Amino acid sequence: MHCILILSILISSYFSLPLLADGSSIGVNYGRIANNLPSAFKVVKLLKSQGIDRVKLYDTDPAVLKSLSGSGIKVTVNLPNEQLFHTARKLSYALTWLQKNVVVYHPKTQIEAIAVGNEVFVDTHNTTKYLIPAMKNIHKALVKFNLHNSIKISSPIALSALGSSYPSSTGSFKPELIEPVIKPMLNFLRETSSYLMVNVYPFFAYESNADVISLNYALFRENPGNVDPGNGLKYYNIFDAQIDAVFAALNVLQYDDVRVVVSETGWPSKGDSNEVGASPQNAAAYNGNLVKKILNNGGTPLRPNANLTVYLFALFNENGKVGLTSERNFGMFYPDMKKVYDVPFTVAGLKSYRDVPAPGSG
Repeated sequence: MHCILILSILISSYFSLPLLADGSSIGVNYGRIANNLPSAFKVVKLLKSQGIDRVKLYDTDPAVLKSLSGSGIKVTVNLPNEQLFHTARKLSYALTWLQKNVVVYHPKTQIEAIAVGNEVFVDTHNTTKYLIPAMKNIHKALVKFNLHNSIKISSPIALSALGSSYPSSTGSFKPELIEPVIKPMLNFLRETSSYLMVNVYPFFAYESNADVISLNYALFRENPGNVDPGNGLKYYNIFDAQIDAVFAALNVLQYDDVRVVVSETGWPSKGDSNEVGASPQNAAAYNGNLVKKILNNGGTPLRPNANLTVYLFALFNENGKVGLTSERNFGMFYPDMKKVYDVPFTVAGLKSYRDVPAPGSG
């Protein structure tokens, strides 16, 4: 049975366009909750100038998708949470949405994935029960347009979907989510040779536990490391520990074959007075060291050979976001397209990258 499953996956991959199977890679999230951002045309030029060849959107804005046409940049689009209800209830709605927002642009705009919803489990409008039916209807629509082999479907989950994440070996999904939504989602991802999208933010783990977590451990800098008593593995950064908690949770449910894509991760360059870790230096260190790790095909202690695709959050600072100051300062670029700090996005860029530890970090 296991051999048949592997053969099925290999055959599916062979007859599909390359989808996140080309080794570890770096993409960026292009959020647009702001009133001062450059035109989509200028943004595409910026992406290309930085060597960024993957971008994840939070909608299907026509100006953005048209500007990405012919760019060679692979695109993940999003069907917003507020549309899950209608998409789940009517296949005709899914067909119309796909025709209007994907079919008319693809393949000149290289849409490789559709994120159905975003962090649905923590959505205050309680859209969780519509997620799986919506994903299935979008897939049926892809089949109708014969795009199911070239465009994958997933749904980004927050790390809070785990009931336990520390230590990593105890990783498990929240019990109340497993039967109604986690298992059906993982079955769907397996059947469609897709991947689980996960949003992870070591910044928030550090901010909540700065008295016990060293900044070096959060920023991929040299540190003594921490041994997981459950699996005996030693961890030298929060990112690896969080991803391995997800791998452990998948293992508990026997879905080890489902790949993981990090759909969001990042570090803010500015925060409120009580957000002690938010600074340009720390943001540069986190993103720069993460890119170095990923582009050097660095897996995790539990999965050393895991080729991770990671989407950094975010391209721009977004002045329209509410909440803490950090929420508006995750961008790697200012709206005028000047760098907030230097970060490499390519193997070539890594050659000149040097992480300079901030004074007193530890």
